[in-house]
Amino acid sequence: QVQLVESGGGSVQPGGSLRLSCVASGAVLHSHTVAWFRQGPGKEREGVSCITTNDGNVAYLSSVKGRFTISKDNTDNTVTVYLQMDDLRPEDTGIYYCAVDGGYCYPRSYHYSFKRPYDVWGQGTQVTVSS
Repeated sequence: QVQLVESGGGSVQPGGSLRLSCVASGAVLHSHTVAWFRQGPGKEREGVSCITTNDGNVAYLSSVKGRFTISKDNTDNTVTVYLQMDDLRPEDTGIYYCAVDGGYCYPRSYHYSFKRPYDVWGQGTQVTVSS
């Protein structure tokens, strides 16, 4: 059973930066996808970015491309996925969730990367961008 622990949320002014971390442990994660989702106030949940643990393929929501960077750090027993968020905007405000499944992260397809039922979810971390 995979377990996910997120950290790194907080409050920043527009233009600021935050780095989120998601530590995935408890199962072999040789070929999984770890994704970040977010849900803003009054909005539906949306996929933000994902990365495949073996080959490092990545995908991004179009509105965060060039501002957010996803990366990973594999060890024998865990995978830590980082989401570096720069040039933050008020519309980036929301609860950010880390999720894992056995599928693939498709660099050219938001639908296939995010529109599927991910297996395991973290508890979420709040990101607030406000002046």
